[in-house]
Amino acid sequence: MSADGGEANSGRRRRRRRGRRTPGSKGNHSEVSPAKSGSTPPDPAPTPGPSTSRSPQRRPRTARHGPDRLRTVHETSAGGLVIDGIDGPREEQVAALIGRIDRRGRMLWSLPKGHIEVGETAEQTAIREVAEETGVQASVLAALGSIDYWFVTEGRRVHKTVHHYLMRFSSGELCDDDMEVAEVAWVPIRELPSRLAYADERRLALVADELIDRLQSDGPAALPPLPVSAPWRRPQTHSRTRNIRPDKHAPDRKNGRGLGS
Repeated sequence: MSADGGEANSGRRRRRRRGRRTPGSKGNHSEVSPAKSGSTPPDPAPTPGPSTSRSPQRRPRTARHGPDRLRTVHETSAGGLVIDGIDGPREEQVAALIGRIDRRGRMLWSLPKGHIEVGETAEQTAIREVAEETGVQASVLAALGSIDYWFVTEGRRVHKTVHHYLMRFSSGELCDDDMEVAEVAWVPIRELPSRLAYADERRLALVADELIDRLQSDGPAALPPLPVSAPWRRPQTHSRTRNIRPDKHAPDRKNGRGLGS
């Protein structure tokens, strides 16, 4: 074989070696294109050193799950809007409200309500809490809706849900014997939008207006059926929310829902 032929074969072998696929390359060609045979092969990918092999630093677990993190608890209550004279003229109808004094010394009017105890349904709790906080007896007619909101107390983050009912006054006289209630009163139903401290309860009062209209025009059969309520099976915490600051012109407590929610 001639020297020229040997050098040509050697050049072809070098081109073949340069064109071989590396394990991480793509494609099925074992040679580079002749037009690029004189180009410089790409540098291999750098091997990660100690400084690049570590994953990005994360926040210490103690920062997210440490002892300062508030424990979340869920509480469920029930109460109602008790109407006296619900079958009579609208201008004569009155509602039973309770008043509590906040840290600023203001009287805050709201609907009677309280925690569902073990063995009670929500309707039974509404009847009991109305009797305990206002002194009157009442029966449940229809569901008004549910309100849920969040607050922080005693080192806990509390998610509270309150089920409300439209209720008919049966008997009894108003009294404020309950130590958590500062005052009780019969309030004309037309004054509820200006007397109730919380916007979500004012919305429930509007739902009550619609239901009372149905009741008076078409009778009890026109009211929506009560939702199924099973007896409560476990004890609950009893957090107080009297320090919540209401404001008619400020956003109301979160997630207030009316009839049909």
